[in-house]
Amino acid sequence: MSPETPQNPEISVVIPVYNEESVLPLLFRRLYAVMEGLGRSYEILFVDDGSRDQTPRLLHQQFQAMPATTRVIILKTNFGQHAAIIAGFNHCRGQYIITLDADLQNPPEEIPKLLAQMDAGHDYVGTIRRKRQDVLWRQVAGKVMNRLREKITRIRITDQGCMLRGYHREVVVPLLASQESFTFIPALAFLYAGNSTEIVVEHEERAAGRSKYSLFTLMQLYFDLMTGFSAAPLRMFSLIGISIAIASLLFVVYLTIRRLVVGPEVEGVFTLFAILFFLVGVLLFGMGMMGEYLGRIYHQTKQRPRYLIRTVLEQIPPVVQP
Repeated sequence: MSPETPQNPEISVVIPVYNEESVLPLLFRRLYAVMEGLGRSYEILFVDDGSRDQTPRLLHQQFQAMPATTRVIILKTNFGQHAAIIAGFNHCRGQYIITLDADLQNPPEEIPKLLAQMDAGHDYVGTIRRKRQDVLWRQVAGKVMNRLREKITRIRITDQGCMLRGYHREVVVPLLASQESFTFIPALAFLYAGNSTEIVVEHEERAAGRSKYSLFTLMQLYFDLMTGFSAAPLRMFSLIGISIAIASLLFVVYLTIRRLVVGPEVEGVFTLFAILFFLVGVLLFGMGMMGEYLGRIYHQTKQRPRYLIRTVLEQIPPVVQP
């Protein structure tokens, strides 16, 4: 490891930001107080994901106030949280990389817990929220999708919705080399880590503003996670299709024998309609599942950039004379 300098800090904190003008002043006070108290070299890298409020102006002011430890990347438009984190990973300089939400639901005061685990030799540190402060439907949906994901993928993440995580650079380097259009960062880090762990951290209500994740967005994220790390949904649908085909064949044989024995009947029409609607529903679900995989292939073949940068605010290192 090279000597630690302001241009080569030990710790990088990467924070994606989107329309968080109401919470940024409090975030600045709490976060910098924690990092200064560590007594270790650090940088804080804010990635503005196309905010439309005063967020870029506040980030610019913070950079001017503390240029030695603050860097700001402003993206051209909104590319999504994971793309913003990838941009931060591409530009951060630390050996230990901490990701953090800007809304203060993950208290910055928990960062030393992650660093202690990384100092102990863990190259990826996941977190579990001790007592989630989200609304009930978000907690229930998260638990259900976590169980489903564990059944069909190799990913074992207890709380995949918590942004506060620690990554060693040795894990981030292969993660950045991944060319997937839909990159679920914690899941890839879990696969690439050689010595991962999870710890319990505190969780607070949003200090201000509102969540950027709607129910539809969360469902889309879970579908991306499941289809990006396993073909099990396709195999499950194939098994369901085979089972229904066999059951349908047996039912047709039964109806044929019954017609020969009993004769023509009017009864049972509604039962046949119910079976037909069920089969159509299964067919449409399977088409939707295949569409998810085809959609991933479609986006992958376009090879569009994950993000585009408008501005980078950082202190230019001095030129060393030979």
